Amino acid sequence: MTSKQELRRHFRQRRQQQLSLSSAICRQVLTLVQSSPIQTGHLGLYWPLNGEVDLRSIRAATPSAVALPVANGVGGLQYRLWGDTPLQADGCGIPAPAEGSALAADQLSLLLVPALAIDHTGIRLGYGGGYYDRLRADPTWAAVPAWVVLPSGCICADPLPRDAWDVPFTGWITELGPGQPS
Repeated sequence: MTSKQELRRHFRQRRQQQLSLSSAICRQVLTLVQSSPIQTGHLGLYWPLNGEVDLRSIRAATPSAVALPVANGVGGLQYRLWGDTPLQADGCGIPAPAEGSALAADQLSLLLVPALAIDHTGIRLGYGGGYYDRLRADPTWAAVPAWVVLPSGCICADPLPRDAWDVPFTGWITELGPGQPS
């Protein structure tokens, strides 16, 4: 498997086969969140798509304010506070806060990001839209601790294809707990 398209198919299937691990992964994420210094900033979650670990319950389990990503449909991504108003489809059709100002990187203390796979250097394989890549290519956003959430079977032993704009993630969280790039 060399092309990103082939890798995406492979890891999407592998992740789907490990859906039963979602509860264990969510518990590990909650442990990380509760032990992280989220004092002044918001916690950046994501709205789960089919096959992704659903972290929405963490919103009620953390005293930190929670933010969700809002995609514009053409490659741009920002985070907005997840308040009490109903969510609406963003530019990619994913539920997101429709109101509120975009948060700056220094307003977030931790980002949790879904993935199809990650390698041991911290390079993430996503769906191919490049939204998180473009966001994290900005050094202020790359400085925000960002963890990929996925089952352990989606940690790739071989290096994933890497583009010039790819920024390694802080680490990953699986049902086995957190791991960090080597």
